[in-house]
Amino acid sequence: MPIVLTQVTANRRRLRLPKIENQAWSAAEKGGCGMASIGGILLVFACVIAGYLMEKGKIGVLLQPSELIIIGGAAIGTVLTANPMHILKKIVAGLLSVIKGSPFPKKRYVETLKMLYDLLVKSRKEGAVAIESDIEDPSKSPILSRYPLFVNDHHVRDFVCDTMRMAITGGISAFDVDQMMELDMDVHHHSATQPAQALSNMADALPGLGIVAAVLGVVVTMGSLGGPPEEIGHKVAAALVGTFLGILLCYGMVGPLASNMSKSVDEEHSYYHVLRVVMLAFIKGTAPLMAVEMGRRAIPEHCRPSFIEVEKACREKAGEPAAAQAAA
Repeated sequence: MPIVLTQVTANRRRLRLPKIENQAWSAAEKGGCGMASIGGILLVFACVIAGYLMEKGKIGVLLQPSELIIIGGAAIGTVLTANPMHILKKIVAGLLSVIKGSPFPKKRYVETLKMLYDLLVKSRKEGAVAIESDIEDPSKSPILSRYPLFVNDHHVRDFVCDTMRMAITGGISAFDVDQMMELDMDVHHHSATQPAQALSNMADALPGLGIVAAVLGVVVTMGSLGGPPEEIGHKVAAALVGTFLGILLCYGMVGPLASNMSKSVDEEHSYYHVLRVVMLAFIKGTAPLMAVEMGRRAIPEHCRPSFIEVEKACREKAGEPAAAQAAA
């Protein structure tokens, strides 16, 4: 088997694969999905307004600040009433993450697998105790400190370091470690879904709040009966704008944003699952390269790197000849 791996690796050396650097990817890669989300919202409003103007509608009729204050203020008030402060902060952070784009592109997965490979190789060659200093203080670790995205993400960092800490203590079965990781992931996933659920509840309330604004407009209109027909018509139009804004904001902006945040939570959960697969495989005695390959296959298809990309990254980062590592 080592001979086969050596020959395959030697053949792949002829391929001119780009070197994967451990640095932050470009803004275009990070913000591609974010720009698409913003563009989608702008497209919704642009198409609605364009269709309205094609029907000879007057744009000034849609400009009803009072209706927007009623609907927007009431919607924000419901969110403040229904959620504690820590969820409100996560809602703001979640909306900002939608603008920035997904934090888990292909390069993030490649760097993560490369980092785990380096850590597992050190544990395999020097003994489990050798990585104790790395997981105790990742910021000073010669391996982990090369990955600032990992070190600065305290949830991911603690998930990996705490799991490896339990693994190297000994006396704990792989099943028990897997149960702890699953419990940790479930708790984190539940916490991460709360902001998206809160925003989704806000979206569900917007059509009803639009009706409230419309009813108030009708009340104002009824108080103006007997006045000039133009004035009554303007007040009726303003009341209907309230219903229009409530429905448009629900299905054209807030609802899609909540759905996007929910998908971001699922992407994060998939990332944790990859970490779990790699660490569990190694704890069971699987070789580092095979454990990393198992993790690669757990990556979602839309951002899964190829076998060659991951292997090339692992070999280069280890700084050792490919043949020697394959034999190890």
